[in-house]
Amino acid sequence: MLKILSPTIMLLLSVWMTPTKKFWSTVLFYGLLIALLSFSLFLMADTGWSFLGLYMATDYLSAPLLVLTCWLLPLMIIASQKHIIPEPMNRQRMYVTLLVALQMFLIMAFSSTEVIMFYIMFEATLIPTLIIITRWGNQMERLNAGTYFLFYTLAGSLPLLVALMLLQNVTGSLSFLSLGYQPLTSLNYISDMIWWTACVIAFLVKMPLYGAHLWLPKAHVEAPIAGSMVLAAILLKLGGFGMMRMMIVLEPLSKEMSYPFIILALWGILMTSSICLRQTDLKALIAYSSVSHMGLVAAGVLIQTSWSFTGALILMIAHGLTSSALFCLANTNYERTHSRTMVLARGLQMLLPLMTTWWFIASLANLALPPLPNLMGELMIITSVFAWSPWTILLTGLGTLITASYTLYMFLMTQRGPSPKHILNMDPTYSREHLLMLLHLVPLLLIMLKPELIWGWAL
Repeated sequence: MLKILSPTIMLLLSVWMTPTKKFWSTVLFYGLLIALLSFSLFLMADTGWSFLGLYMATDYLSAPLLVLTCWLLPLMIIASQKHIIPEPMNRQRMYVTLLVALQMFLIMAFSSTEVIMFYIMFEATLIPTLIIITRWGNQMERLNAGTYFLFYTLAGSLPLLVALMLLQNVTGSLSFLSLGYQPLTSLNYISDMIWWTACVIAFLVKMPLYGAHLWLPKAHVEAPIAGSMVLAAILLKLGGFGMMRMMIVLEPLSKEMSYPFIILALWGILMTSSICLRQTDLKALIAYSSVSHMGLVAAGVLIQTSWSFTGALILMIAHGLTSSALFCLANTNYERTHSRTMVLARGLQMLLPLMTTWWFIASLANLALPPLPNLMGELMIITSVFAWSPWTILLTGLGTLITASYTLYMFLMTQRGPSPKHILNMDPTYSREHLLMLLHLVPLLLIMLKPELIWGWAL
């Protein structure tokens, strides 16, 4: 595990020691080096846990998410250059320091074997993200968005802390390695139900489940590009990962207790997809799209069959790359037109024809076109949910249909039609942006060739 954590800590120090002229190239090179090192996590033993240390280990569930975390840092550095370079050098260094610190916390969260360590790192990711949103956000609303983000997440997380303390008292251990083998001595039934809800609610708020999702569109719309990328690609997955880990402990009660949450997740797919059809703000549309996809993941995790777990993990990885790519594309539009409103920044195919190709591939990935891994994940979850209750096909089927509708609406509104009269001159696309899109979408296409890397331990 230290092979990716140690270089990340070293990168944290080198951010402040690199000469000004070579700052961005050095940091980017170092970030890519860590990303390449992280691929070694896929070479794991068949026994389940590997790289086992005292507090940190990886298994088939955490390895794909760790690789995604490491892969995203160089992409965030590439995406942020244009709007950060005009700032003073110390602010540039601080910005990159926050991104690297966030990667460090995420590596420790995904590889922790102790529940309390996972909880501390889960909360620690709030601090860099909050500073990135409130300090480097675009609009005046960013403080409001930061407050929503902080309080929603904290309000969900505090009951989890109390529930973990109770679990420690009952079982005497909080290790992920042994929790699955320790039967819980039952309390009275009502307190059991409250305890189950407290364990799950923090992760459902983070994913986010429909109903506790209001912080996400605000945070996405106000965050700078790196904030949006890390929120969509990694931080939402932290909720799904935590739930997968905790579900092993919550087994006896889950059968009855998960009903309302599964229904809410499936209803949320329908509602947030419908909201997307009415959006005028491009970033808000992509943010609500994330809520819709993570609703499917939440349903998959709560059903707890091997197929649904596998589908949830595949969809988390595929959605991480796709939504991050869409936010980068929205940012390239914003940097040129200075507007997120789709009506004011439409018809860009004539002006930026090559960027339209990237828009097209990312849109197809978002609506889960075969044979992309997005479809594989969605199909596995929909099949599992259908086996649980055939009536759910009405919600999931309609949700898939509306997802295709709003994705096509987004593509047609931004790319097709006449370009607005107020756009008189526009920068061409840069090779930096094409490299960024290539690094997002090529892994997605390569996963098709070797999907067993991300389908986890469930099969």
